[in-house]
Amino acid sequence: MSGVRETIADMGLQLTGEPAADRVLDEHPFALLVGMLLDQQYPMEHAFRGGWKVLERFGTLDPAAIAAADPEAFVALCSQPPAIHRYPRAMAARVQELAAIVQSEYDGDAARLWNGATSGRDLLARIEALPGFGRQKARIFVALLGKQLDVRPDGWTAAAGDYALDGYRSVADVVDGASLQRVRTFKQEQKAAARAGSGG
Repeated sequence: MSGVRETIADMGLQLTGEPAADRVLDEHPFALLVGMLLDQQYPMEHAFRGGWKVLERFGTLDPAAIAAADPEAFVALCSQPPAIHRYPRAMAARVQELAAIVQSEYDGDAARLWNGATSGRDLLARIEALPGFGRQKARIFVALLGKQLDVRPDGWTAAAGDYALDGYRSVADVVDGASLQRVRTFKQEQKAAARAGSGG
């Protein structure tokens, strides 16, 4: 397993199917947070291209600059095709809210959010405190950090829950196009099972 992690680290993240967008994820921790924020009601790979789109259009991913941007101007750049999300206005506001928290609580360095965590429980709590990060999304992000960035404070697997297990459950397990498809299939099966359990 360590060899797999080393290979991922050598190759960088491959979450978007777009090499330029993946490079932005590797180089800008805030872009990774933005991608996870946008990963709802929207295809996963497109969600994680969000930071790249913002960088291309806004010129920076500095949280202080994003938080201070004119809200309507920021909505406009997030809405231009291809938009950052199917609900660009709402998500643009949330990205600015996220940026403000990263700026005020982590001195503008998103990586401090996870590198400064003292335990898996602390890491989970820090992520859950962010706008748009409920328990499930926070657990997935803990798993992503642990599996792909080797951020593994004590208790991280318990904090991530089933998402820490081997398999293809979430974006934490996406390392190429094939694994993305396997994760998508898993999610579809889970939704089908939930519908069947609720009587359709």
